Amino acid sequence: MKTKYFITALSVCLCGIVSAQNTTDTTKMVNLSTVEISANKMPVTLKNNPGAVSVVNPQMLSVMPKSIGVEEALRLVPGVRVDNQHDGERVHLSIRGQGILTERGLRGIGVVIDGIPVNDPSGFAPDLYDVDWTTVSRIEVLRGPAGIYGGGGAAGILNIITKSGGQKPVGGEVMQVIGSNGFYKSFVQLDGTIGSQSLKMKSNSDYRVSYSRSAGDGYRDHQGFYSNKLYEKLNFRPSDRLTVTQVISHTDYFQQNPEGLAFAQLDNVKQANPDANPFNEYQKTNRTTVGITGNYAFNSMHDVSATGWYRTWNYKETSNKAAEYRTYVVPGASLQFNLHLGQGALKNHLSAGADYKSQQLGVYKLQSASDPNRKESMDETNLETTLLLANQIITQSSAGLWASWKLELNKLNVLASIRYDDMQNELTNKMMAPDTATTSKDFNHTSARIGVSYNLVKQATVFANFSQGFLPPSTEELANNPVGYSGFNTHLVPATSNCFEGGLRGLLAENLYYELTGFVMTTTDDFFRFKQSGRGNQEVFYGNAGNSNRKGIEAFVSYRFHEKLSLQVAYTYADYKYKSGSIDPVYTDTAYVLTAPPADGQQLPNSPKHQLFAEATWAFMKNLKLTVGTEFQSEWAIYTDAKAYNGELDPVVYKNWQDGFNLWQARLAYDWQFKCLNGELSLSVRNLTGEKYMAFTEPDPDGNSYQPGPGSEVFAGLKIGF
Repeated sequence: MKTKYFITALSVCLCGIVSAQNTTDTTKMVNLSTVEISANKMPVTLKNNPGAVSVVNPQMLSVMPKSIGVEEALRLVPGVRVDNQHDGERVHLSIRGQGILTERGLRGIGVVIDGIPVNDPSGFAPDLYDVDWTTVSRIEVLRGPAGIYGGGGAAGILNIITKSGGQKPVGGEVMQVIGSNGFYKSFVQLDGTIGSQSLKMKSNSDYRVSYSRSAGDGYRDHQGFYSNKLYEKLNFRPSDRLTVTQVISHTDYFQQNPEGLAFAQLDNVKQANPDANPFNEYQKTNRTTVGITGNYAFNSMHDVSATGWYRTWNYKETSNKAAEYRTYVVPGASLQFNLHLGQGALKNHLSAGADYKSQQLGVYKLQSASDPNRKESMDETNLETTLLLANQIITQSSAGLWASWKLELNKLNVLASIRYDDMQNELTNKMMAPDTATTSKDFNHTSARIGVSYNLVKQATVFANFSQGFLPPSTEELANNPVGYSGFNTHLVPATSNCFEGGLRGLLAENLYYELTGFVMTTTDDFFRFKQSGRGNQEVFYGNAGNSNRKGIEAFVSYRFHEKLSLQVAYTYADYKYKSGSIDPVYTDTAYVLTAPPADGQQLPNSPKHQLFAEATWAFMKNLKLTVGTEFQSEWAIYTDAKAYNGELDPVVYKNWQDGFNLWQARLAYDWQFKCLNGELSLSVRNLTGEKYMAFTEPDPDGNSYQPGPGSEVFAGLKIGF
């Protein structure tokens, strides 16, 4: 690949404006109307999408230093906040502040990988361990409530599409990255196309199989991790009418947990929390997913899509309170019918579908002992000397019915949808008598959305969107009962939201892409975290705090100065506040619950008002390019407690606001080709100036809120494609 072609691709790598089908022809700009967004469950062109959306394409993904964390992949997406707690793959992600108080994972964000949903019936995605970012071809990020996904779309959608097989019968790639703090990642992939293609009928299959091993020691004590990922994908096209995609993924992930630090411990940010080593705190996940998606077109007017999946996994977590074992069985299916009417200037598209998920979760807890060499087991001998804290079965199911309508009328485009969700939860405590062992909590809700876009001129499209979100309590929130030691927290209710947004996007002079969005979102019965006295210093509970208002501005600009120099900037303004407090009287420990916010509102924790990421790429020599980036975050609130907000807590123990930071990154890459091989040699530096900062602050009721970020880190990588 010639350098000037590759650099031109980088300079315009935003929202799919470079053709993904022909990445070598990077000097040719495609019209925005040819790039389709599939995350709406109905294809909508990028130009006409009536809401905020970002598309992360292969060029963006290709410059990740470690390629293991979603914060690398989504660095140039406004409105999204990713907190990497341990510099590995254990992250916390929120969109527009939705799900900000979840301890880890993604809450209310719909995650789909190659058409297979990741979220459980409550809409919670526990992690993104199954994604190897080296294999990802494209990420669509819908920002704001997407009611068509039910409880999994209250914040937005993360639609992840991995690479398909190459054009040759056999091809592939190998990669090796090494770096600071004992980090390494080894990756190997085989892919290709099998079959024939004639003028009359396209009949072929493509395949891809990849495996990666990542590991590191971490920059803090007791922070090591390892990850093994296997992914297989087969696209089968027996005819022009039928397409089937089959995937199998397996993940084996282990992460030591150093826990957060208290304010008084920040003199040594590399230390672990005093509990972490004695209780050997860690999380371990072993998960397998099998899924299949298919689409059949009866004719140009009618087609049907179907999806089915089956997921099993085992999870173990140790803390200073308990060793917790979980086993999951998660099947699901969906069916969608599509009808396409009209032609020329007027077109109508109608879709209707049904989704179903179920989950059976076995939970087993043993009391922890202060012995890092102790290995808990569930055999009878061990149970004689270990206190059994919990033995539970949780069953959940969610069913959704939805309908969607898309209108195309000259320059006007309309997208509307409505969905009804019914969610069932039941917990059986096997340690109690049968007549008192079972509690249940069910939820149902209807969500709607309508969006409009209009092409003012060739260079500008305006859009407006109203959407509703439905955020039921997650499994963990329900199972942590502040009232008693058994059963669900039946006082929790779903949070609901209404969001208005408007924006403008377009392409100017063939070298400047922009998207600007403003939004206002109100949430009723928002969530908060708290502690109950006498229930243990590590036990956290959840409640409905009252109402919150969120308003913000999200902007993205990509500008190509010339073929060798480009700049991309993503900026977020976020003003997220609790506006009213309405605490259930059952939460009687007033030292920890959220009291009435001040008149001007109380800032949601971990939500800086200003975030900016800028990245410039310069091809200053043949086959050699330099990428420099900067990440800025302003200060943010830490605690949800109003007394902390007003500065009434002891400043020696508590710090109510966290200082922001500004980090610099750099990457030097050399592209090469030798006969049938091509590749890249790279050197990356993160936190170039070695700034001390907090990667994440958790609103921990005990004050162990601080997760320090790493100092300067250096990574070297080699990719070879064949």
